[in-house]
Amino acid sequence: MHAPRLLFLSLLIPGCIAYGQVWGWMPNPTQQQTYTLRRSSSRESTGANADARTVTPGQTLTVLDADGPGMISHIWFTLDDGEPYALKRIVLRMYWDGESSPSVEAPIGDFFGLGNGLYFQWESLLLSAGSDRALNSYFPMPYAHHARITVTDEGKQAISHLYWNIDYRVDAEPLPPGTLYFHAAYRQQQPNHGWTGQWYENGDPLVNYRRNPDGKDNYEFFAAQGHGQFVGVTLSVLQNQDGWWGEGNDLFTIDGEPAIVGTGSEDYFLGAWDFGGTQDYLLHGAPVVGRELAGERSSVYRFHFDSPVPFTRSMRGTIEHGHGNHRSDNYYSVAYWYQAEPHLRFPPLPDVDQRIPAIQFVGGPGNARSPNDPGSLHPR
Repeated sequence: MHAPRLLFLSLLIPGCIAYGQVWGWMPNPTQQQTYTLRRSSSRESTGANADARTVTPGQTLTVLDADGPGMISHIWFTLDDGEPYALKRIVLRMYWDGESSPSVEAPIGDFFGLGNGLYFQWESLLLSAGSDRALNSYFPMPYAHHARITVTDEGKQAISHLYWNIDYRVDAEPLPPGTLYFHAAYRQQQPNHGWTGQWYENGDPLVNYRRNPDGKDNYEFFAAQGHGQFVGVTLSVLQNQDGWWGEGNDLFTIDGEPAIVGTGSEDYFLGAWDFGGTQDYLLHGAPVVGRELAGERSSVYRFHFDSPVPFTRSMRGTIEHGHGNHRSDNYYSVAYWYQAEPHLRFPPLPDVDQRIPAIQFVGGPGNARSPNDPGSLHPR
């Protein structure tokens, strides 16, 4: 186990003032717990061994329907679907206390950090994807009255095997006053439209001397109204252009005021010097690091469980796509946060075909100015 993991987990042992005691997320195992642990699973109801479900195109399957008060402590999925980019076509939604607008809505792969629609192995404190296509979430998800989780197949082929185990606590006592609810929402830009296609490298003076003090045209990965706190984001990139994709600053606007401004994309995701290689740690990482060429893919994440970012009226999280937004790569992200209900209704999900990662013809190094250009990355 990595030393940082050992250090962080040591904070959760009995007697320490840490997340386990503050949130009741990782309970003290030396003290008798008062909740009842329950599980929703895909098990065969008669006890036979056929424990998977089939989900046909257009079908929505409810995988959890539980009364509160309670809290989901762990979610596990694995699935078999032969359609290309099935992870982008299958949509995960969560509803708290009978709401009609979901508090969680994302393609299932994106929710678990697989934003380019392909499986890879990674591990963090909150989310992981195993080499055996096992998807796990440890976000605590409380609810006062009711919880419902659904899976929808928006593809053209059936999910032939969907397995799940969802562990949740049933409490005799109501939620503490002021409890915030878990939220997660998907965003994408395919492509981010850069302000120019006439540049030859990231260091081009045309690019380097550009100023963007107010974050105009940044990629927006998070927006909320009400009060709560932002806890993290997963971001995947498909490059349309050569060069380093991450020369862009993060900007958090909190309660209407620019409050946090960063120094570069890899800096916000707590790497350095273009990451230099793959890495996955408890609260940050870059489990996929592509070559700096058009057509390459990367995936990164950052969780703020060390210091969730509070907002009392509104919050917006954005990041530049290249310095001053000169680049036109594709971004796919999921933001994670906790807030009081009601929440701001999410933008509609892009149509399923628009969610499939695809090279865009945007100009710039490594990319054709015309789809019919014989030098095109993918000529027609």
